[in-house]
Amino acid sequence: MQENTDIIDNLVSIITPAYNSSKYIEECIESVLNQTYQNWEMLIVNDHSTDNTQQIVEEYIKKDNRIKLYNQKSNRGVAFARNTALELSKGRYVAFLDSDDTWKPKKLEVQLNFMLKNNYGFTFTSYETINSNPNGKKKIYRVPHKINYNQYIKNTIIGNLTVVMDKKLLGEISVEYGDLEDVLTWMKYLKMGYPSYGLNENLACYRITKNSVSNNKFKNAKKYFWCLRNRQNLSVLQSIYCQFFYLFNATKKRLI
Repeated sequence: MQENTDIIDNLVSIITPAYNSSKYIEECIESVLNQTYQNWEMLIVNDHSTDNTQQIVEEYIKKDNRIKLYNQKSNRGVAFARNTALELSKGRYVAFLDSDDTWKPKKLEVQLNFMLKNNYGFTFTSYETINSNPNGKKKIYRVPHKINYNQYIKNTIIGNLTVVMDKKLLGEISVEYGDLEDVLTWMKYLKMGYPSYGLNENLACYRITKNSVSNNKFKNAKKYFWCLRNRQNLSVLQSIYCQFFYLFNATKKRLI
């Protein structure tokens, strides 16, 4: 992939799709404003929300022009929203943060240092879960030092909200369309020969709600098998083999 000469060095473009996000988007934006690393732009794509998401973001824009809002004329889905933001991004680095999730204050500083020190182009970190109960028990998901394509199709350990990618090393970044679009996207880059490196430090908070896509385990398992068969073109036996380890690792993550 050819290097993009128009990107701004050291700038982080934060990709945030938003749909009816008024309940949590302030926490999300505040976690970005509180970053110790301040060279960023936050591209929020409002996917035709019917609540006051747009008004909340507009109030933040008045305070900080690094926050940018793009309003879709119709609801196009999370992958389209992310790709819209990616096409508009100017930073060398791309970081993903959904509107109901948050980052720890040193997330960008620590992760960028990790990437620059080791010349890594695709990284992810450990993270914790949060839910509507402020006193609920938090679960921390730990990550391996490195994962390649063959390992990932058996263990989808990469949390979307933790990923940072370097355009100088990977070229232009785009998100895949379809069910489990984030999983498909990581598979695409891993299959291209770019391993992902894990930083085993808890730097982000993933919110679990009743409507969370990841909260429906049975539907996710069906979607994942479809992903293996139809998008990765694996045989039935290969798909069953990978699905077994996917389910095993998913269960282990939640129990340990």
